[in-house]
Amino acid sequence: MIFEHKPVLLEESVDALNVQPNGIYVDCTVGGGGHSSKILEKLSDGLLVAIDKDGDALEACSKRLCGNVKLIHSDFKQLGEILDGLGIDKVDGILADLGVSSYQIDNPERGFSYMTSNAPLDMRMDTTQQLTAAQVVNAYSEGELCRLIRDYGEEKFAKSIAHNIIVERQKQPIETCGQLVEVIEKSVPHCSRKKGSHPAKRTFQALRIEVNNELDGIDEFLNEAVERLNHNGRLAVITFHSLEDRIVKQSFADFATDCVCPPYFPKCVCNHRSKGATLCKKPIEPSASEQQDNPRSKSAKLRVFVRK
Repeated sequence: MIFEHKPVLLEESVDALNVQPNGIYVDCTVGGGGHSSKILEKLSDGLLVAIDKDGDALEACSKRLCGNVKLIHSDFKQLGEILDGLGIDKVDGILADLGVSSYQIDNPERGFSYMTSNAPLDMRMDTTQQLTAAQVVNAYSEGELCRLIRDYGEEKFAKSIAHNIIVERQKQPIETCGQLVEVIEKSVPHCSRKKGSHPAKRTFQALRIEVNNELDGIDEFLNEAVERLNHNGRLAVITFHSLEDRIVKQSFADFATDCVCPPYFPKCVCNHRSKGATLCKKPIEPSASEQQDNPRSKSAKLRVFVRK
């Protein structure tokens, strides 16, 4: 299967970086290379560092990206180590698209989609790691499953789904997406299913987050990213669900605040100083035409922070 991915908020995110021809930029999640290609078009003597933990993505980008680019097989949360290894102290812009690529979703072998019934329950963005969705479903306790489906999937029927998973796996291991979907459909009352929203969507999201450890370390990454920006450098982050967006929104607010002491303190003792400001008060969202052209973009939100 060819690695293809339609970049979300392409023009908006690259414009937000305010790319300078001789600047240094980082695409933390290169994926199919859509954002990176656009950045490279604007560079002359500059450098692009393109990171992804999916080896398939990097292999595809090695053939597609032309220009002064360094491809790095790693997790973007290791940004500091990556830049240090390249001898780079500061950069002019950082882009992080936290979504799953279309290739990963559409490739049945990767097991991300609830629409591919015979696909193995995998969901690993980095296929070299050990933990898979099948292992989570078949090994976690009922309480652990309920917690992650409730917290990561924001699923109100998490208790019922977790219980039925335990019941089903006692009969036979749950190894395919289709098997899990059947369990979920039995657990969610028909009258509660939202029109246009698959009943398995939230549970699959929760499993993907757990398998790939998606939420852990985002705040540390954002802190590192801001510290690595030059004066007027920009950090642009695209999120696809409320859990990620909440972390980014709060982190950006903290970065823009001069004092984080409790309001009842008579004077500031935290020595916290503003590192810059958000580019827009509200997140940038896909246009109506983009949402129509690419339905997967509907939940995307772009937030941008400018370093002072």
